[in-house]
Amino acid sequence: MARYIGPKSKIARRFGEPIFGADKVLSRRNFPPGQHGLFTKAAKSDGITGEVLLQSLESRLDNVVYRLGIAPTRAAARQLVGHKHIVVDGKVVNIPSYSVKPGQVVGVREKAKSLEVIENALAGFNHSKYPWLEWDENTKSGKYLHLPERADIPENIKEQLIVELYSKA
Repeated sequence: MARYIGPKSKIARRFGEPIFGADKVLSRRNFPPGQHGLFTKAAKSDGITGEVLLQSLESRLDNVVYRLGIAPTRAAARQLVGHKHIVVDGKVVNIPSYSVKPGQVVGVREKAKSLEVIENALAGFNHSKYPWLEWDENTKSGKYLHLPERADIPENIKEQLIVELYSKA
C-alpha cells in the first residue's frame, strides 16, 4: 500500500475533521478549501448578480493589467503583479486579486519599464479597446475610469449559468 504524500491539510479542511491527526490549520481556517466570498459579495450587492460578478472579476488587478496591455496573457499579468512590477496610485501592490477602484491609476514600476516582456506586450496593443480604461503612453500607466457595463465585456460568458450553479449550494 502506498503512502499518501499530497496536501493533508487541504483534505482535512474539505471534511472539516483532523483525519490525518491534529492540525493547526483547522483552527485558523475552519472552512473548506477553494475560492471564497466573490459570489457571496455579488449576490448580496444591488444589481443583477451575474453582471456584478463579472464587474468584480474585471476589476481585479491582474485582469486590469492584462486589459491595459501591459502583459500578453492573464497568467503573465498575475506574475507581473506577484513580482512587484505593478503600482497602483504610486504604491507597489503584489496581490493579483486586489480590487481596483474607479479612479485609481495602474502603472508599471519605474524599474520594470524596460522589461522586454512589458515592452513587447505594449508594442502591438490597441489601448482604445476598452471604454472603462484610459491609457497614458508617456507614463506607461492606465486609469480605471468606471465599472464596465455587461455589453462592454468582450468574453462570451453566460453568467446566468454561473449564478444558477452557485445558487444551488
